[in-house]
Amino acid sequence: MSDASNTPKTPVRIGLVGATGLIGRRLIEISSAGDQARMVGIARREVDLPKGARVELFVAEPEKWGEVLKAVRPRTLICALGTTWKKAGRDEEAFRAVDHDLVLATAEAAKEAGIRNMVLISSAGASLRAKSFYLKVKAQTEQAVSKVGFKRLDIIQPGLLRGARQGDLRPLEAAAQIASPLIDPLLPAKWEMYRSVDADLVAEAALGLALRKAQGRFTHDNEAMKRAAREWRAKSPELAD
Repeated sequence: MSDASNTPKTPVRIGLVGATGLIGRRLIEISSAGDQARMVGIARREVDLPKGARVELFVAEPEKWGEVLKAVRPRTLICALGTTWKKAGRDEEAFRAVDHDLVLATAEAAKEAGIRNMVLISSAGASLRAKSFYLKVKAQTEQAVSKVGFKRLDIIQPGLLRGARQGDLRPLEAAAQIASPLIDPLLPAKWEMYRSVDADLVAEAALGLALRKAQGRFTHDNEAMKRAAREWRAKSPELAD
């Protein structure tokens, strides 16, 4: 017999920035399949929403996102913002402008709007000592957002994402996805964090973490994401096997 006390009477409103990416779209699709949460998305342009999506979507320039967040007041903000080296024109400043500056500005706007919790989707291997510019910027972003002052901050650090991206051809990533079932088991323990992970699991983990209440700063690798995703599934009967 299920415990009705574990199921919210009304869907929890969860803010989302980065709705056009792989994780963002899966967040919308997965949350739309049940009644546990309703996404409130904010984007810079119109978004081609997944079929059957149940989401409030606001289109505004980034400098107005704080006003939107203050008006809709979601319980938690999930940040799935991010660009690629190619989209940034292979320019370090252009890349940093999105993956650091825009993420931080959005976090600060959310805090000012009264949002207490945030889930930040980062990357496995993020480190201030990383040789990779990408991973160093991710770590700098984690550090900056940690200082914003949320009551709860969850940082998700997935490895290679598996899933079909819409209108975003990444040949090298696609090749890595194909090879990942063979490569993952061969990775030594110290590189386990880089093992591929399904985008659905990351999205489910983000939703599960968005509903947690304990205060603090938490970092989640692939294994921790699996646990958070199971929590979400336990609250969503429609996802049960």
